[in-house]
Amino acid sequence: QVQLVESGGGLVQAGGSLRLSCAASGRTGSNFLMGWFRQAPGKEREFAAAITSNGGTTYYGDSVKGRFTISRDNAKNTVYLQMNSLKPEDTAVYYCAARYVNGNYYRVSDYPFWGQGTQVTVSS
Repeated sequence: QVQLVESGGGLVQAGGSLRLSCAASGRTGSNFLMGWFRQAPGKEREFAAAITSNGGTTYYGDSVKGRFTISRDNAKNTVYLQMNSLKPEDTAVYYCAARYVNGNYYRVSDYPFWGQGTQVTVSS
């Protein structure tokens, strides 16, 4: 099993920045594809970003492309989501997710392991 714990959420004004962190523990290792999803009230969970096990390839959802950057530090078993130019519509609970080996990355069902989420609120 893998345990994921997100941190770094909070309240920020539109145009501001936040950096989320996701620390992994348990059966950790670098052989995980890691993803970030978000869920706004009343909406389905949405893919935001993903990064392959060695950090060599990143993927982004259309709504965050060009503003968010995913990265990872395998020595620390941690993945990050740098969020810039935040908009009120970015307000959501952000979830970290993990799956063994690289593969499909954009569906909730692709990931067996999830964190508890961290709230991000962007005020206008």
